[in-house]
Amino acid sequence: MASTSATARGFAAAYGRDPEGVWSAPGRVNLIGEHTDYNAGLVLPFAISERTVVAAGRRPDDVITVSSTLYPGTVRAHLAGIAPGTITGWGAYPLGVAWALSKLRDLPGPGGTDLFIDSDVPAGGGVSSSAALEMAVARALNDLWGVAASDAELVHAGQRAENEIAGAPTGIMDQYASLLGQAGAGVFLDCRTEDTRIVPLRLDQTGLDLVLIDTGERHAHAAGGYAARRASCEKAARQLGLPALRDVGVDDLPRIAGVLDEETFRRARHVVTENARVAAAVAALEAGDPAAVGPLLTASHASMRDDFEISTPALDLAVGAALEASALGARMTGGGFGGAAIALTPRDRAAGLGEAAEAAFRAAHLPAPRVRHVTPSPGARRET
Repeated sequence: MASTSATARGFAAAYGRDPEGVWSAPGRVNLIGEHTDYNAGLVLPFAISERTVVAAGRRPDDVITVSSTLYPGTVRAHLAGIAPGTITGWGAYPLGVAWALSKLRDLPGPGGTDLFIDSDVPAGGGVSSSAALEMAVARALNDLWGVAASDAELVHAGQRAENEIAGAPTGIMDQYASLLGQAGAGVFLDCRTEDTRIVPLRLDQTGLDLVLIDTGERHAHAAGGYAARRASCEKAARQLGLPALRDVGVDDLPRIAGVLDEETFRRARHVVTENARVAAAVAALEAGDPAAVGPLLTASHASMRDDFEISTPALDLAVGAALEASALGARMTGGGFGGAAIALTPRDRAAGLGEAAEAAFRAAHLPAPRVRHVTPSPGARRET
């Protein structure tokens, strides 16, 4: 993870005093359950070891300032002046969290805070650098301001920041994974009820590894593709007279094929079948059979490629190379249109999988992917 002590020193250099504390939150990889979260569906992400670190200290006014090792300059805003449409760029995420938390409670003071941020969570790589930033800031401000927010309130503060201030129409999965992750386990989340359950992945016991193949293609969820897919899902639910696509089962698909246009039906079919795959994956893990998750990952990728149309040639290449290298299953992970693929592989074949992916990209005249083992890790916490 990014260095706690270096982040504290960065705060001191930027603001001329020591921080009151340092907090961190991880990125996440979604094992399975893509684009189901905003459809009130099921997801199974896990937190990763890469983390965003935030050093913070209160100010005597209502100004929020944000500096970072990752971006030049300092972003400043009066807390009372933060609103949708007022902030652009990366500062919208931490300032948006401050705005959303300030709406939860009457703060005992003016709410001014200086923030300094460092991170080793790759931006745009399908591992939710935005949620890591949001949950690290949320934990920090929750403590400094004495908000006493519940986990659910912190999650929704992050989502409001992303939806209303940053303009990205994302769900709640990433924030829950970053907040609640545990070592060696996934976070099974029902996005309708917001019930969560920690599900041990049992990778060490079964000699399996999870390998992330980062294609190097970068995406931005505020761009049109993600929003268009969400709009298609909402259109499908509306035409079916249902609150959300969560209310459609696999057995209903032949019936709704005659109601929806062809493209909208394919979008809906992905969500419906993906919910079923998540449920099957959780059942396999809780039965102590993580290897059975492999074919579900591969089926998920085919659905995202063909029905939801959010994969890319580089992601397809990464998945294909992993499967040819004897992975038990592989799929793109994240919102799509770039980013990374995740592969479940026997531990003794993990190195060969990485070599196969690099060779496939080289043969396709593409930049080498970044291939690394990912470890299910703890969620957001105070460091000092």
